[in-house]
Amino acid sequence: MSATALAKVPPPLESLDASPRLPARAHTVPGRRLDPESQSWWVRLHGAEPVRGRAIVELHERLRREAWFHIRLRTRGISEFPKSDLDDLAVMAADDALLAILRKLDEYRGDSQFWTWARRFAQLEAPVSIRRRLGRDRLANDPEYTFSLPDPSCSPQERAEVQELLRTVSGAILSQLTTRQRTVLIAIGIDGVPAATLASELNTTPGAIYKVLHDTRRKLAAQLAAA
Repeated sequence: MSATALAKVPPPLESLDASPRLPARAHTVPGRRLDPESQSWWVRLHGAEPVRGRAIVELHERLRREAWFHIRLRTRGISEFPKSDLDDLAVMAADDALLAILRKLDEYRGDSQFWTWARRFAQLEAPVSIRRRLGRDRLANDPEYTFSLPDPSCSPQERAEVQELLRTVSGAILSQLTTRQRTVLIAIGIDGVPAATLASELNTTPGAIYKVLHDTRRKLAAQLAAA
């Protein structure tokens, strides 16, 4: 885990209050009976040091491996992607996933095994790290960056036509869509993030995600038809 991420890890609840406490009790998810592994994660991540610290390190390593797998899978066909960056990107994705998990830890309700729930955060952060590495995050503020790399297979006229179409699409994305609509469109339409994974990260339901995506596509189609 990077030093920056470690500095951002929130302290256990016990450290925020110096008042006397009753003897510690095992933390449990209200109304749920967890499987042994999930219960172990829950108790250790809510525990005192050094138990909590060791659990965080273990969880980060599992998130790193999960992120590495998805980054490797997604970049296999990208010739310009430097394979030497895989490990660094996996660590960064794991850092972000871990911080998100610790922030949302008390939202875990035991509907699935803890690792099934936690690994979704790494799956979500993996394409984000790839997009950052390739510079695609600049699209939101610099649409022209998308068109700076010409396709050698296109003629100058074809390239101009494609660039004009892409400028129209980018303009519609930036001017007509809300931040949430852009987030959903990029995550699902470009990065291929599953709706369930994105819904978990955005604290909503897959149905709501599909509704946003439907409205987004309809809005873009109307804008392009009027262009």
